[in-house]
Amino acid sequence: MDISEDELVKRCVRKEAKAQKLLYDTYHGTLLGICMRYAKSKTEAEDILQTGMIRIFKHISSYSGKGSFEGWMKRIIINVSIDNFRKSNKFYYHHNFDQLNGESYLRLEIPDDLELKDLLKLIQELPPGYRIVFNLYAIEGYSHKEIGEKLGVSENTSKSQLLKARRALIEKLTMLNHIPQNNYHEP
Repeated sequence: MDISEDELVKRCVRKEAKAQKLLYDTYHGTLLGICMRYAKSKTEAEDILQTGMIRIFKHISSYSGKGSFEGWMKRIIINVSIDNFRKSNKFYYHHNFDQLNGESYLRLEIPDDLELKDLLKLIQELPPGYRIVFNLYAIEGYSHKEIGEKLGVSENTSKSQLLKARRALIEKLTMLNHIPQNNYHEP
């Protein structure tokens, strides 16, 4: 990028097409990577990214300059991903965490030889409810309370979805012979 990030933002606020294209080109890969974690397919991820970029350009004047601009854009992309999830998955498995016989979270040790693209594929294969909670909790670092508020579900539902996501990932990794049957543990 030949211009500073601050200058790029200012030009985008002025709706300069060249600056908007530069911003898109500069952050496309990073933001598409986030979308890929939440989407079922690359096509859906690209749709989420396009919607997110429109929202970024629409609200870029509200960026205060405090904190990371890239972080600001990532939050918008995550929120668009959540909105997409809500629209396309109005009903998903709501289970009460307390009804899971007191099982605690499974901790998964990811083998060193598993490539990122393979892990991403496994995450994309998760059912929608599992996938979004796994991403928000394990990757983005949201608490179950925050996830519940964002998705309109209880904290226990968030915990349940995470537990089931981890179980599904363990099962998929086991089937791919990436981990032995008992290479996970409960904390």
